[in-house]
Amino acid sequence: MTAGKLKERLIRRIEAQGPMTVAEYMTACLADPQDGYYKTREPFGTKGDFITAPEVSQMFGELIGAFCLTAYERLGSPSSFRLVEIGPGRGTLMADLLRAASLRPEFLKAADLWLVETSPRLRQIQKQTLKSSGLTPSFADRIEDVPEGPTLLVANEFFDALPIHQFIKAPEGWLERLVGTGPDGTLQFGAGTARLDKAGLPPHLQNAEPGTILETQPASNAIAETIAARLVRQGGTALLIDYGYLKSAHGDTLQALRDHRYDDVLSHPGEADLTAHVNFEALASAALKGGAKVFPPLTQGEFLLRLGLLQRAGALGAGKPHKAQEEIRDAVERLAAPQQMGELFKVLAISGSSGSLVPFDD
Repeated sequence: MTAGKLKERLIRRIEAQGPMTVAEYMTACLADPQDGYYKTREPFGTKGDFITAPEVSQMFGELIGAFCLTAYERLGSPSSFRLVEIGPGRGTLMADLLRAASLRPEFLKAADLWLVETSPRLRQIQKQTLKSSGLTPSFADRIEDVPEGPTLLVANEFFDALPIHQFIKAPEGWLERLVGTGPDGTLQFGAGTARLDKAGLPPHLQNAEPGTILETQPASNAIAETIAARLVRQGGTALLIDYGYLKSAHGDTLQALRDHRYDDVLSHPGEADLTAHVNFEALASAALKGGAKVFPPLTQGEFLLRLGLLQRAGALGAGKPHKAQEEIRDAVERLAAPQQMGELFKVLAISGSSGSLVPFDD
């Protein structure tokens, strides 16, 4: 890929058609067919731009596997169900999940594995990762394309990469933030004329100082509502894990990551990963709108500890050399400590039926 190729194309597009929304900019940067980040880069792992929880330790996927076994029993242990992951990365989480779930052979026998993945390149990697899992994945571009049936669904670090809209507070109201070009021809932020309806905002968000940024996530909310409606129709449970905040708030969370370092959001379109923090209050509201039962979200640390992270770490390290035990302890710290992933990441569970669900409070 020619350095700056997408940036040049975006500048030409803006000059010809006018500024674009932040959502349009994110979509172009991540999903452009020729030069989008997910089309041209290897984002995952130590050679990529970020390391996800499944790559920190096998314990993460294994504990989600244990959760899925509980959810499967709650579903009535059906003889056939859809096991679905949205945004499966390299397939690492699913491989670890299936290894843990293999403790119940009937679970694997009943599972019809579906991966919601649009990248042909990543699909091939996922096939290789899951080659020895005992299940052969089927692929879908959208959750709507997965056949109907009882469903257990996992989405880890999926919603953070979906496009958001940003609005900036001005004297005349909340104006949509746009990406345009400056006098020197470079990309820069500005404000458009489209306004956000103040009446639709929670009271604590309606008043803010001029220049304050407010983010909305209609794409994420629509998918959460779709998942919820499916679970209500067919039965099942979904586990949504991402970094974000529990209560709607002001603030600019859009960020770029390039070569394991934070980058200016407008500097290297297509060459840096763009993400935004997920509004879990909005996700939960969308799931409720879809008719599902929504459990109070947990932090990732609390979720993993309740599922037995420390016990699993002890079993994994038993009898191993000191260095291996140190690595396991470091992984526990990274996954669950408040100052690392434990507090920043949140876990939301939604279900098509009422009743308790371990490890969530009813």
